[in-house]
Amino acid sequence: MLGRPLEELLGKSMDELFPPELAGPMIEVDSKILREGVPFAVEEELNGKYYSTIKFPIVIAGKPARLAGFTIDITRLKLAEEELRKAKVVAEENETRFKALHNASFGGITIHDKGRILDCNQGLSEITGYSLDELIGMDGLLLISEKTRDLVISNIMSGYEKPYEAIGRRKNGEEFPIRLEAREIPYRGKMVRTVEFRDITSQKQAEATLAAEKERLAVTLRSIGDGVITTDTLGNVVMMNGVAENLTGWLQEDAQGQPLEKVFRIVDETTRQPCANPATRVIDSGGIIELANHTLLIARNGTTRIIADSGAPIKDANNATIGVVLVFRDMTDKQKLLDALQRTDKLEAIGVLAGGIAHDFNNLLAGIFGYIELARMAEDKEKTKIYLGQALIAFERAKNLTRQLLAFAKGGEPLRKTGYIGPAIRESATFALSGSAITCEFNIAQDLWAVDFDKGQIEQAIDNIVINAKQAMPTGGKIVIAAKNVALRDGDHPLLKPGKYIKISITDNGAGIPADIRQRVFDPFFTTKQEGNGLGLTTCYAIIQKHAGMIDVESIMGKGSTFHICIPASPNIPDNNSAVIPATHHGQGRILVMDDEALVRTLLNKLLSSMGYNVVTAKNGEEAIKLLLDTDAPPIDAAIFDLTIQGGMGGKDTIVQVRKNFPDMPVFVSSGYSADPVMAYPQKYGFTDSLGKPFLKEELAAMLNRHIIKPSSA
Repeated sequence: MLGRPLEELLGKSMDELFPPELAGPMIEVDSKILREGVPFAVEEELNGKYYSTIKFPIVIAGKPARLAGFTIDITRLKLAEEELRKAKVVAEENETRFKALHNASFGGITIHDKGRILDCNQGLSEITGYSLDELIGMDGLLLISEKTRDLVISNIMSGYEKPYEAIGRRKNGEEFPIRLEAREIPYRGKMVRTVEFRDITSQKQAEATLAAEKERLAVTLRSIGDGVITTDTLGNVVMMNGVAENLTGWLQEDAQGQPLEKVFRIVDETTRQPCANPATRVIDSGGIIELANHTLLIARNGTTRIIADSGAPIKDANNATIGVVLVFRDMTDKQKLLDALQRTDKLEAIGVLAGGIAHDFNNLLAGIFGYIELARMAEDKEKTKIYLGQALIAFERAKNLTRQLLAFAKGGEPLRKTGYIGPAIRESATFALSGSAITCEFNIAQDLWAVDFDKGQIEQAIDNIVINAKQAMPTGGKIVIAAKNVALRDGDHPLLKPGKYIKISITDNGAGIPADIRQRVFDPFFTTKQEGNGLGLTTCYAIIQKHAGMIDVESIMGKGSTFHICIPASPNIPDNNSAVIPATHHGQGRILVMDDEALVRTLLNKLLSSMGYNVVTAKNGEEAIKLLLDTDAPPIDAAIFDLTIQGGMGGKDTIVQVRKNFPDMPVFVSSGYSADPVMAYPQKYGFTDSLGKPFLKEELAAMLNRHIIKPSSA
């Protein structure tokens, strides 16, 4: 133990064998033993090892005279005891943890051997009403109602480990639904079974409530007159009611799990192209959607129906989308009725329109014919000139009425040019109020942005609104016209995109517009005036809409009305260096006139001849091309083509052939339908410029001045 041979130890004192810190205590202990004659035992650690030492006195002549003792190395014993102590602590901790988990279970847990309960948790006591002492050792079948005891015995005998339901029995005799699940486990050296014993009364009540709610939902769905289909988030059908079954031709059991587009086949009535999957649209948008008009539902047997449809997301308590619900109805019969009513309304509207236009045109024609007749009768040239001038004024009004109709004709486009709209607002309002008792105040910002606009149409819109305001103040009043730059953000206007706009506000202090009429003031043919045709504000609405803008009205009875116009600002810079177009023109060369109206050909021949040109005419495009390609005749320097030719090739098709041989020739398009896109964008279709019918000599001269260089005079 000391690592030294025996001969080195014999005869040595303690302080010679051990270091002072050990030798001192040992000598002190030895002295005490000899003094008191009592044995001494101690366990101590030395250099990482454990030793047990026993010392006792040797008595000689009745007195302690010598000491004897022995020391044993007990390191292995001490280590084994430590391991045992640790194992015991772990076992105690595991048992404590097991019991805590055992008792923390929401259900009852029992360990039994052939039905006899060996152990259980506090949960079983709470469920059954028995104490733990009563349960330990009890036959577990006493916790089962006799109604399902055979079922439980059968499952115990067969070693059934899947969950199943039975009826439990409490200490007070009350029976209740339970759910049992067993497992085989080792317990105290043998294989036994543990059983989870769960009270499912609340679950059964919830199931009953859910079943009742489901039945109420089914009754509700059966009672709804619309078709209802629900889908999951993948767009597969989950449920559909009886109406949906009838309309689609699919039964619930056949449709369930099928993709929606297979069961709910919808196409566009006009193009017969498939419509977008409404469930996908709802999932993508996250909100409510509606089908477009003229949507057809194709049933399983191929029959078609016009339907109206809406879709909405189904959300859970956390506002997460878990599916889609579609509600749709058969609109076939209703649509037929609506179409019939619309046809009737259209006929009535045409009657109103025809009557109004006939009335206005008759008045204008009466003025034109009357002044022309006076001019024919007059012997004085000055009077003849005055009468013809009055006829031209009536003619100009007739032209404006035609443009008023064309302004809201389908497909019409304004002839836009980039410029500043302020002067047009001021000029048209001033002209409309000339000679009236109405004063006008202008608040037009000096830094207005440029606008791409048709000057004539915008002036007509301003003119119509100002006249409307003037008529609202028959005894006089004040109109305030303001114009400013505005930058609309998303949501500022429900019908306009974000961006830069010019906002024009025209305010009067008249009687105001009643609320029940305010929403109809822009309707075609609607008027409260006896002699009106109901086209003025409708024309304004059409003009502003075709300029990609919007017009709104607000009014307070007794205080007046304000019309707000918003028109998009232009990114382009206006050309402010354009020279004033002279009212006269003189040139030379040959000009081809193609028109199917002899009267127009004759008129253009005389007008162009008076300007110095030789004129050749054609009735249609075929004749025009022959004249252009005739190498035996002098070359043609320019051409004016009518846009539409009855029974022949019109200007739009003719220009395609002409440009193949004459890419640089000035070719002008003319038409009475000034709102046609070709008239709005002539260069896009191959023409040099456009001239709307009817036109004055000055307008023809201005167009020729823009594009045909006059020969310099010698």
